[in-house]
Amino acid sequence: MEDNTTEIKHRLSKKKTINALNPIWWHKNITKNRKLCIYQTIIQSNLVYGAEVWQIPTREINKILSTEMDVLRRSARKSRIERTKNERIKEIMGVKGQLDIIDIIQKKRLQWYGHVKRMPEERIPKLIMEWIPLERRKSGRPRKTWMEGV
Repeated sequence: MEDNTTEIKHRLSKKKTINALNPIWWHKNITKNRKLCIYQTIIQSNLVYGAEVWQIPTREINKILSTEMDVLRRSARKSRIERTKNERIKEIMGVKGQLDIIDIIQKKRLQWYGHVKRMPEERIPKLIMEWIPLERRKSGRPRKTWMEGV
């Protein structure tokens, strides 16, 4: 199975969007709820597009979470120099206890799994998901498959 790190890196390279919205993130008169709406509609949807089919390595999970915290930190108008903890940033923004971006990706993955399982047997996505390769795996540490991630 191909590693999805190139797709994930492409999604994370969209920092231009975050930087373009920098005046909004740091603006005093824009409410935190409005900033969260902008984050969820533009940034979050851009990051998780197509994530249902990714098998995400741990190092990429940390990069995705740090991108999310970067936006929340900017929205809370806290610099990294201030060394404010992530939990405190989430409290300030009112997202403490809500799903983070990795939980959203896992939820979307489970929805996709259920969708494919309900498909008729002759559909290509279902055939691919249930396909077992005839060849042996390469030696060394095996990569996690998508099914193991679900």
